[in-house]
Amino acid sequence: MLYRNFGKTGLQVSSIGMGTWNIGNQWGEIDEATALATVRSAFDHGVNLFDAAESYGIPCGLSEERLGKALEGIRDRIHIMTKVGRWGRRTGQTVPMTTVDMVRLCVQACLYRLRTDYIDVMLCHEGKIEDPSVYLEAFELLKQQGYIGAYGISTDKLKVLERFNANNTCSVVELDYSLLNRKAESKILPYCQEHGIAVVVRGPLGKGLLSGKYSPDTVFTDTVRAEWYIDDTRREKLAQDMAKVERLKTILTPGEEMITAALRFVTSHPVQPVTIPGAKSPEQAAMNANVGDRTLTPAEREALIQHLESTSSQTGEGTTVAA
Repeated sequence: MLYRNFGKTGLQVSSIGMGTWNIGNQWGEIDEATALATVRSAFDHGVNLFDAAESYGIPCGLSEERLGKALEGIRDRIHIMTKVGRWGRRTGQTVPMTTVDMVRLCVQACLYRLRTDYIDVMLCHEGKIEDPSVYLEAFELLKQQGYIGAYGISTDKLKVLERFNANNTCSVVELDYSLLNRKAESKILPYCQEHGIAVVVRGPLGKGLLSGKYSPDTVFTDTVRAEWYIDDTRREKLAQDMAKVERLKTILTPGEEMITAALRFVTSHPVQPVTIPGAKSPEQAAMNANVGDRTLTPAEREALIQHLESTSSQTGEGTTVAA
């Protein structure tokens, strides 16, 4: 596993972390024993960064609860990142984050569910927030009190990040970036590199599409990906993404080889992101972690991009991408 300096936080983190959204039943049922074993498998294979959120899970908070149980006895050897600001949105029972005390209350609840007395990185989960001052004041107070080590925001919007980093206090940003979504390359990743902000990538496998396991005829029924069918715009985006995946299948074998290439594509960006793929079994967690032993060369990254953007029917013969 490759380990990296995590921006301004002073932490050394694994290039492949683990997202825990998947162990909270939103991506399909997973029993607790399997959930805990999945987390421990990631740790056993070198992962030391685990990402969660107060809103992850059915019911809300389940992912944090399970992560806290799984990390018993190894808390001092790992780093926890979690998020507040979206509690209850699926059920219409949102906690209004209108005061510093409300933010502090939600962070204290995270600490309780995670069975820890500090959180290494705390993120604002409101990715389109106009005025982040309540979060900034609360996070700074919690940092001074020792409850959190560093803080940042989960957003794909540069202007939101700029507002959150107005006083150069944002240490980490979590954003969507993958072979299927390279929008971050144009503005937000260069901004992070310029300002020394650590980058955590969610969605590195395009919510599973880049595993190559699915066909254009697949119908997703889990509570997360069912949203792809809400309107024509999302259905068309899904069709476009599936077409790209089908092109990748002409040079990469679905499964481990495709997953390896997709994850290494993310971690080899010059800003040196850390990525947090999810997993629902110990085997998946181990496979994801094992990808972290190297990155792609610039030539290998460019070969993937060129093939993906090609509109011809070429099979990619003569193009080699290390997996």
